[in-house]
Amino acid sequence: MWYKVKELFESGLNISQIHVETGLDRGTVRKYRSLSERGFHDWISRPRNLPKKLSVYYHFVKETLELQPYLSSAQIEDRLMDRYRDLPAVHSKTIYNFVKNIRQEHGLAKYKDKDARDYEKLPETPYGDEAQVDFGQAFLRTETSYQMKVHFFAIVLSRSRQKFVYFQSHAFTTTTAIYAHELAFEYFGGIPKKILYDQDRVFIVEENLGDILLTDGFRSFCDSNPFEPVFCRKADPESKGKIENVVKYVKHNFLRGRLYKSIPVLQKDALEWLKRRGNGKVHGSTGKIPHKEWILEQQYLQQNTTAPALPRAMLPEYFVRKDNCITYRGNYYSLPSGTYTGQGTKVLLEIKGSSMCIYSNTNQVLAQHMISQQKGCLVRLESHRRPCAIKVEQTTAEVMALLNHSNAAIYLSLLKQDTPRYYHDSLKLYIKA
Repeated sequence: MWYKVKELFESGLNISQIHVETGLDRGTVRKYRSLSERGFHDWISRPRNLPKKLSVYYHFVKETLELQPYLSSAQIEDRLMDRYRDLPAVHSKTIYNFVKNIRQEHGLAKYKDKDARDYEKLPETPYGDEAQVDFGQAFLRTETSYQMKVHFFAIVLSRSRQKFVYFQSHAFTTTTAIYAHELAFEYFGGIPKKILYDQDRVFIVEENLGDILLTDGFRSFCDSNPFEPVFCRKADPESKGKIENVVKYVKHNFLRGRLYKSIPVLQKDALEWLKRRGNGKVHGSTGKIPHKEWILEQQYLQQNTTAPALPRAMLPEYFVRKDNCITYRGNYYSLPSGTYTGQGTKVLLEIKGSSMCIYSNTNQVLAQHMISQQKGCLVRLESHRRPCAIKVEQTTAEVMALLNHSNAAIYLSLLKQDTPRYYHDSLKLYIKA
C-alpha cells in the first residue's frame, strides 16, 4: 500500500483523490507520503505496546492460548467477558491485537500446518499457451443510494497479461459464461492452447480425484473450440494466481467508488479502463505493458472462427427440486408435475415487476407466479398438483366394471367412507385379485 500511495502521488493525485482511490484515511495517506521506504519498514517493524486496559488479563489469555492455541480472538473475547464481569469496554480489534501480540511473543501459532506448501517461482509460460478464468462480484452504489450487485467474468492471457472483463446483473450460468468466452476470444483475436478454471458449478457437474464431468453445454463448447480446459484442485487459488490478482484489481481499482448506471455503461467503461489502465500500464511483475506484449502474443494464438452469438435468453438458471419447485428469495414456487427429470434439472427465471415467469431450457413457459413478500411460503398453482383425483376415478371405473354388480357403487362408497386414506390401494388390490 505504501508503494501504491507513492505511485498515485507521482501520477499527480492529491491526498483526497488517493483517499477515494485506496480507501485509506487521509491521515494515513499523509503519513505514508512523509515516510521513505526504509522509514516505512522501520515503522511497521517497531514493536507495539500492549493496551494498558487489557494488561491485567495477560496471564489468563496466555494460559488459555497455551492450552487451546486454536481459539480465535473472538472466542478469547467471549471467554474474557464470561469470566470478568468488569472487563472494560474496548473494541474487538483491540482484543484481536492483544491476542495477536501474545501469540507472537510466545510463539503460540493458531494452527500448526504439518504439510506446509513449498512455493517456487515458475518460469513465464510461452506465448499463446495459457489463459486463466475466474468470476467476481461486487456491490455498486446507484444514484438513489441503492446497492446494486454486479457479477463479472475475467480472463487473462498468462504470458502478456492482457485482460478482458465482462459484466452482467445476475449470476453466471453455463450459457452466459460461454458467451463471455466468445467475447474474450474476439477481444484477444484468438484462442490460447489451454485455459485454467476453478471447479465451478457453471462448468462442471462432478469431480472425483481428477475425473471431471462437464456440463453438457460447456462440454459441447470445448469440443467445438481448439483449447484444453484445465481444472485446478479444490480450494487451491494459488494454482491460478494471475487471474485471482486480476479479480482483485477489477474490484479495488475499477469498481471501487464507481456509480452504477446500467450494465451497458459499466461494460463500456470497463473496456475503456482496460485500454487506459488494465492493459495500458506497466505490469508490476513483468515490467512490461500488457497491450504491447499482446501484440506479440497474438500471432501465437489459435484462430477463432466463431463470432459471439448472443444467447436467446440470457436469464439466470435455477435448479429444480425433487418436489417440482424452485426456491427464490426464501420462498418456494411450484412447477408442473414431471418438470424434475433428475439431478441437475434447470429452468430459466425472468422477473417482471412483482411477478415471475419460469421457462424451460427450450424457452417454453412453465409457470407464472406473483412474487411473495414473505419468507418460507409455498406459492403453488392448483394445476401443478399431481393428477391423483383423475387416477382414482379411472381405477374406480375399472373396479366397477370388474365387479359388475348393482350394489357395487354403494359398496365402494361405503369402503371409501370407512378407510379414505387406503381407498385407492384397496381398489388396486381388487384389480389384482
